[in-house]
Amino acid sequence: MTSSTSHKILAPLAALAVALGGIALIERLPAPASAVTQADRMPQHAVPAQASGEALSRVDGVSHQSGAVTGTQNQAVLDYWTAERMAAAQPITSMLVGALRPPRAAAAQDGVDRQASPRADSRGDVWGAGGLVTKTTGKVYLTMDGRDFTCSASVVNSANKSTVVTAGHCAKDGTGSWARNWTFVPGHDAGTDPYGRFTARDMLVAPQWSRDADDSYDFAMVVLNSDGGTAVQDKVGAQRIAFNTWTEERVRDGVQVYAFGYPAASPFDGEDLHYCSGRTKADTGGTTANGVRCRMTQGSSGGPWFTGFDTGTGQGTISSVVSFKYANDRSTQYGPRLGAEARKLYNHASGL
Repeated sequence: MTSSTSHKILAPLAALAVALGGIALIERLPAPASAVTQADRMPQHAVPAQASGEALSRVDGVSHQSGAVTGTQNQAVLDYWTAERMAAAQPITSMLVGALRPPRAAAAQDGVDRQASPRADSRGDVWGAGGLVTKTTGKVYLTMDGRDFTCSASVVNSANKSTVVTAGHCAKDGTGSWARNWTFVPGHDAGTDPYGRFTARDMLVAPQWSRDADDSYDFAMVVLNSDGGTAVQDKVGAQRIAFNTWTEERVRDGVQVYAFGYPAASPFDGEDLHYCSGRTKADTGGTTANGVRCRMTQGSSGGPWFTGFDTGTGQGTISSVVSFKYANDRSTQYGPRLGAEARKLYNHASGL
């Protein structure tokens, strides 16, 4: 993490002790020792684990870690995620966040708040409008330093038809460990996996994230294995992704976005796809991230931020991902700008 992080809630392992002292974390794994001084930033992610513990490698400025490369490794990860483990996986700080409350809408019979039609100012309602976003957005299960967590991610259009975008902390705990057993469940709905499960073959983050845990670069690309020989994009479709959205003018004036994810910390339960929507504002706390009003909690980390989103078709252009919140402003969620470094990750991941 970079400068001016004294008020951000990060949620790495090292920051956990600080969080227990009153800081509510949003969804990032425990951070390495270097993140203790940034305990005021609340990440919104969880990190997975891979089948082998290969050392960090960099290719043309990209930090990456291999996942389940062989058929045996792929099956081992799939076998690892039993129904019991998936049900028990949770954001690392879920027990610390108890004061947040989701916006109230018309309560359904199952007790879940839902909105009949999309809103331009949602603070965390359940997405009930259907469309492509319900298939391309998925829940991530991962292991980090021996503990199981959840995150969110989205399928993006790519040459290999097997690339998803998520938060950097959902793939690597900053300067700390890489995730293991990383598995993507597109269209997750109330514990079901309607389109199968896809394990990670390779995870890529920017050097600024793996070296400095810089929140301005809290994004990752993950290449998935196929499910029964079918690539994830062929099963659920894909969303557009852009790396030139955040012009100086749009950062200054703000832009309408729709952010999606699977918040799992109380009062959410990680079972439904939720969304926030509104105009962005630039972060003034030391990062180049942008913020939007949102009450989603841990578990939503890595979920897609869309610009130019069509609420009728559920399709848009991903320009950021759910990343962190500030301890003194839990009502605003921040996402890093996808720019040149994100494009580099995407090109490597998709084989361009």
